[in-house]
Amino acid sequence: MLEAWRGNVILPDRILPDGVVLCEDGRIVEVSRRKRTPRQARLIEAHYISPGFIDIHLHGGDGADYMDGTAEAVRTVNRAHRRHGTTTVFPTTTTGSPEEIERMIAACRTVRDSWTPADGARLAGVHLYGPFFAESKVGCHPADGRRDPTTTEYERYFASGIVRIATCAAELPGAEAFYRAARRKRCLITCGHSDASWTEMARAYKAGMRHVDHFWCAMSSVPSLRARLGTPMQGSMEQFVIAHQEMSTEVIADGQHLAPELLAYAWRMKGAARLCLVTDSNRALDRPPGRYRFGNQHTGSWFESNGKVGFVPGALASSVVALDSMVRVMARHSGAPLPEVVRMASLTPAERTGIASETGSLEPGKRADVIALTARLQVLEQR
Repeated sequence: MLEAWRGNVILPDRILPDGVVLCEDGRIVEVSRRKRTPRQARLIEAHYISPGFIDIHLHGGDGADYMDGTAEAVRTVNRAHRRHGTTTVFPTTTTGSPEEIERMIAACRTVRDSWTPADGARLAGVHLYGPFFAESKVGCHPADGRRDPTTTEYERYFASGIVRIATCAAELPGAEAFYRAARRKRCLITCGHSDASWTEMARAYKAGMRHVDHFWCAMSSVPSLRARLGTPMQGSMEQFVIAHQEMSTEVIADGQHLAPELLAYAWRMKGAARLCLVTDSNRALDRPPGRYRFGNQHTGSWFESNGKVGFVPGALASSVVALDSMVRVMARHSGAPLPEVVRMASLTPAERTGIASETGSLEPGKRADVIALTARLQVLEQR
């Protein structure tokens, strides 16, 4: 089928006014300022035509969590995010038992290998996130599922062939061996839920680490390192990421986790090519306020949702909105031009995870991951 998407086309570096994206047989065949569209094409018109969003850090939605460990749970989450314009996802593990993580990975592989558009967002790989967190930075994840990395455990996960993003707190014993193993698998290697010092980050960088998860959330700071290591005060993950050009990071731009000045600061310091928008969403996305489990439906930790964000006493606990909301908040509060905001939700995560030749921007030859947006960046239609 030939489709013509007409509107202001959002490219990585500019907006093409009154443009047309022609797609045929699941691929983009032309991006131009056509005055006429082919008569046989199905026409989709909107204020903006955008690449589909890519979420590299998400846990759940619509009542399900990937750690529920079933193919139906995976499809439920993927369908929920697809409704919000996310066309590619990297399902993300929480802390939990090795058996729970293996069931989650197996369910993701089943959905990936049998994927159809009815399954929702396309699954590009698994983000191995929990369980290798610092004990002091577990956050809302189940604390009894946290542990240090061991070769025997993580090599089983890597052997699945589906892990594409791999996270470990840099200060844990065995972290550098984990990073080197992940580098051999060509993963995006990240440090998260960590109280790492500059020195520990430098060792991780040498081992292949190039990304840190949700900036300012569950990460070290100069005061936290003083409490951990004493004086003199030491540089933290924040300073290390800002000082190293190759390092990338992500922000949860839900309007609840970070104030507008922090969103603007992250964009100014790292730029759109090194900053990803992520949801870190939980099962309360698209569900009413209430009490939910984070992680596995039977063993996960409890949190509350007020319809705007998840929280536990004294702390936030993941977001309850999707990437379309993040794009709107970032566009409204960061000062970044719209093409750069959309890039943070599409091409940048594609580049960092090695899938940019297939998706992430509206270019001929790439997959037809296209969404239609209103002038207020509400999702109208997606493919």
